[in-house]
Parts: sequence; structure tokens; C-alpha cells
Amino acid sequence: MTRTLISSHKQEIIIGFDAPFCVIGERINPTGRKLLAAEMAEGDYSRVVSDALAQVEAGATMLDINAGIPMADEPRILAEAIQLVQSVVDVPLAIDSSIVEALEAGLSVYQGKPIVNSVTGEEERLEIVLPLVKKYGAAVVAISNDETGISEDANVRYEVAKMIVERAEDYGIPREDVIVDPLIMPVGAINLAGRTALDLITRLRTELKVNTTCGASNISFGLPNRHGMNAAFLSMAAGAGMTSAIMNPLHTEEMTGIMGANVMNGVDPQCRKWIKKFREPASESVAGGRERRTNRRRARD
Repeated sequence: MTRTLISSHKQEIIIGFDAPFCVIGERINPTGRKLLAAEMAEGDYSRVVSDALAQVEAGATMLDINAGIPMADEPRILAEAIQLVQSVVDVPLAIDSSIVEALEAGLSVYQGKPIVNSVTGEEERLEIVLPLVKKYGAAVVAISNDETGISEDANVRYEVAKMIVERAEDYGIPREDVIVDPLIMPVGAINLAGRTALDLITRLRTELKVNTTCGASNISFGLPNRHGMNAAFLSMAAGAGMTSAIMNPLHTEEMTGIMGANVMNGVDPQCRKWIKKFREPASESVAGGRERRTNRRRARD
């Protein structure tokens, strides 16, 4: 059974088919967040800290850290953000950048074993990123596209993933340390994108025997009630074999879908986490009745 061990300086987690679904919090990312981008560029990380704490409180298993700000010193900002986040939360991190210098800056200060997000099947990217992953003993997200772009053919995406896994093994990176992103297409634009994704996830689990992840909100792009659609997809994807997702844990519908999937997949023993989260508190009348019965017993004694 494939099990990917990830760690911080204080905590180890397992991503695997026999483990609870891994929620990778996506909020620390300045893309599309102008205020956060401006603050990070100026060295103000107060929002980074509050986002980190809020996501962990909401149930994130890991956090993704991205510092992709145009015209800014991304390597420095990413390293500083990683050090600060590690000082306030215990969960492991995914180091997220398309710039190799930023990845190495982040890896050099990280305490533990992180995930590098990400490598594609492009030859130039493989030759640069995989040695870095090996050097620092990290795990890596493998995105199923190459020089030809993103194929709508699931078989092509599978073959790209297979090639990346094999190339990683050539560099001494074990299969369990490669987490494949099969690339989830928007179901509103491609009607069979959901069915295709589920079939591909199952194939990656049973044939390639790798853990998987995705950007969960891609499935609902352009649709109304995106949280409801995301929740439906996440629970079905977990059933098909997906073991993690990069997502916003502050959205309760998606988190409920994942918690339900954990129950159905048998990784929430005796439904303990589900019951703890959703059990209704005793009503005042019930509580009062219990208190009166207790008092009567005491009086008889």
C-alpha cells in the first residue's frame, strides 16, 4: 500500500489509501489576492499568519505556501513566509513555486520533509526540479502535462504521469514520494470531465499505485453553487482513490464532503470525528431532566 510520509519539525502525516483524506490549505497564495500580494511584497506577513492559523483550525492537514508576486523577490519572500508559518503552526507544508530558485530557497529553510509543488512532464522542468527534490529528500507533485500542453485524453495524461514517476525513480525518488495531479477539467465546459477524472484517479491508484491530488475547485469553474459541486466531486474522488486535494478548508460544504468520505472509506473509526463534529448538544429540557433525576437519587441516598 502506497504511503507518503510528510513532516514538519513537530508533526508527521501519512498520505495514503488507508489514511484520512489530506486537506492541503490553499489560502497562502497571492495570486488573485491583491492585498495579500502587496503586504507580502512589503514584508508584512500578518495576513499569512492569520490565514495559516485559520486553515489549521478549520481542519487543514497541510498548508500550501506560494509567494508568486510579479516583480518581487520571490525566493526571499517564500523563505521568510515558510519560516514564519512553521513558527506558528505544526502542520507540514507544500512549497509552491514555478521558479526553481524560490523552491530551493524554501527547501533550504524548511524543517522536516515537505512537498514540492510541482514538476511537469516537460523535459527541462524534470531535469531541474527532480534533482532538487532528491537533494532535499522531499516529496513532489507531478502534474500530468508536458511540452504538448494539457491533453483532454485521459490516456495521454496517464502516460505523462507514468513517465514522470519513472523519471523520478531514475533520480532515486521512490514512487511513494510522487503525488500525481491528474489535472481536473471544469465539468461545466467539458460535460464528461468528472467521469474522466474519476476513471483516471482509479487507474492511477490501481495501475500506477501512486497517491493523487488536485486543485479541487477547478471542477466547478463557471457553475453556480460551486461549493456544493466541489463537495460532491471531492467525496466521489476520495471514493475513487484520490488521497489529497489543494483546497480552501474554510468552506464547510467541501470539508463536510471530505469528512463523509472518510467515514465511507473506513478511515474515521467508529465515525468518531464525524460524531464529534456534528453531534447535537443535549437540549435544556433533556439536561434539566437528567439533573433532576440525579438530585432525586442523591436525596434517596
